[in-house]
Amino acid sequence: MAKDTQITVVMVPFLAQGHLGQLLHLSRLISTYNIPVHYVSTTTHIRQARSRHQGWDLLAYDNIHIHEYPIPDYDCPDPNPNAPSKFPSQLQPAFEASIHLRGPVCKLLTTLSATSRRIVIIHDYLMASVVQDFVSIPNAESYTFQTCSAFFTFTYYWDYAGRPIAADDQILQQLISTEGSLTPELLAFGEKQEIYVQKSSGEIYNTSRAIEGYYLDLFEKMQVGKKHWAIGPFNPVDICKEPDQKRHKCLEWLDNQVSNSVIYVSFGTTTCLTDEQIHAIAVGLENSGQRFIWVLRDADKGDIFTGDVRKAELPTGYEDRILEARQGMIVRGWAPQLEILAHTSTGGFMSHCGWNSCLESLTMGVPMATWPMHSDQPRNSELITKALKLGVVVKDWTPENDLVGSLQIEKAVKKLIASKEGDEMRKRAAEYRNDIKKSVTEGGDSRLEMDSFVDHITRE
Repeated sequence: MAKDTQITVVMVPFLAQGHLGQLLHLSRLISTYNIPVHYVSTTTHIRQARSRHQGWDLLAYDNIHIHEYPIPDYDCPDPNPNAPSKFPSQLQPAFEASIHLRGPVCKLLTTLSATSRRIVIIHDYLMASVVQDFVSIPNAESYTFQTCSAFFTFTYYWDYAGRPIAADDQILQQLISTEGSLTPELLAFGEKQEIYVQKSSGEIYNTSRAIEGYYLDLFEKMQVGKKHWAIGPFNPVDICKEPDQKRHKCLEWLDNQVSNSVIYVSFGTTTCLTDEQIHAIAVGLENSGQRFIWVLRDADKGDIFTGDVRKAELPTGYEDRILEARQGMIVRGWAPQLEILAHTSTGGFMSHCGWNSCLESLTMGVPMATWPMHSDQPRNSELITKALKLGVVVKDWTPENDLVGSLQIEKAVKKLIASKEGDEMRKRAAEYRNDIKKSVTEGGDSRLEMDSFVDHITRE
């Protein structure tokens, strides 16, 4: 294991929850090599990352240094459940405001460069413009973090480039169109980053070759000469049980359920559902007769700590009824997803298919009921259901905000939790979980790639 305190790593995540958490997890992994890590974001987003952090004790790692910088106010509208697109457009002003981090980040890099042999910047693809000044620092180099699955990343660029390399895989030949899954504003924001990404020395992925080796190999063929490291999953693969006084009440409820009997339902931090859709989910879950934990919360605002939060209405008496029947539990706030997925009672996960959720589900050996909403999620759903065969489809992705009926939801839940097909998926999911765990242990693919990355950045 390499140990070199003359190397300093600076993490610069994008200003959205699914990005903040991944690079905080990576900070822990790199810090175990006795390399100091500096994690940088806005004051608001540092507070957000801390409040939602899970799976390990941030305070136990004294070589992770958190830097929070105030930036000018930005005005984000409230999430709109009736918007024609499910993309979280309300966050776009925050995304645009991220450029105000450029000055503070440059100052930090300059300061650290004076006392380090090498500064290594790991930045989200969408933060390339923020770190652009590293090129003026002689002992600094940058690495682009691809926050999405290798399957999505490869297919996105493969399509964009006109499919320049042959791929006889049937799944790739039958890819669904994802036109409309991203807004013009986000696409324009991404295009602004491209010129700065060219200066990157390589790319890092939060995935394992045990899951996505084939698609990583294809992408490497498209990007000859660029280094790639698949060093995931970044999240812990084993979850230690918290002391009883610190455990979330939903975990206590899970303790009293039969193994693999509960479906966990959560649509992440960027999904805002209509009242009609929430009602249909409620009816579908209850009518399925299966036990469930449902995280019912609105999409994030630009600042999650300000203003009122919409409280979705459920059918009259619903929460009391499902609790009395011991069928389910509604969680209105932030939920400990890693701990829920790791619990032996959890047998399935109904999800929007954000990459964090997919990877956490894979890590814990839990098959999925897929319901993609926007961005990379439609392709992630294809990876889970078609390539890995670890999921049932609740709804195929369409750009329209179509209502999914309660009967459709009921059928998907029954298929995943209470059918022979669901049992077979759980067996396959357990095999993938074991492969993933092996990949992060000594001699495993992900550990070897992490060692390779650390050897590279600590080279003489």
